[in-house]
Amino acid sequence: MQRREALKSTGAMGLFGVLVAAGLITPELAHAAWDKAAFEAKSMEDVLKALGAGKPADSKDVQLSGPDIAENGAVVPVGVKSALPGTEFVAILVEKNPNMLAASFTLPEGTAADVSTRIKMGQTSNVYALVKAGGSYYMTVKEIKVTLGGCGG
Repeated sequence: MQRREALKSTGAMGLFGVLVAAGLITPELAHAAWDKAAFEAKSMEDVLKALGAGKPADSKDVQLSGPDIAENGAVVPVGVKSALPGTEFVAILVEKNPNMLAASFTLPEGTAADVSTRIKMGQTSNVYALVKAGGSYYMTVKEIKVTLGGCGG
């Protein structure tokens, strides 16, 4: 099996394991990327404080995509795209989840600010996209209705 085929067949988590095994990512480096206080925060104020975001400005240059109605809250596809120059950080927050911060992404310089993932939502809620660009924070919001809860509901 060639290297390319091995990497394709392992998937994202397998690739992470391959990078750890190769010594390219150390456990300390992976742990340093985890912002425990932000991911454990229960309120918007606590999340913003943990991330150092203060009071983000509303921005039309940040787009949050997702379904208007999610049939299954366990797998809700969302995406964030930023047209702000110098975007370096993107976070997705779900207002009514037990822990608001659902995902965060640190973008290396020169990377297109366009991320997508699947999040879990327990109920209908506002979903927020938080973006850091040029040292300032910006936010946008979208309500997503959930018909079948994904957090044990």
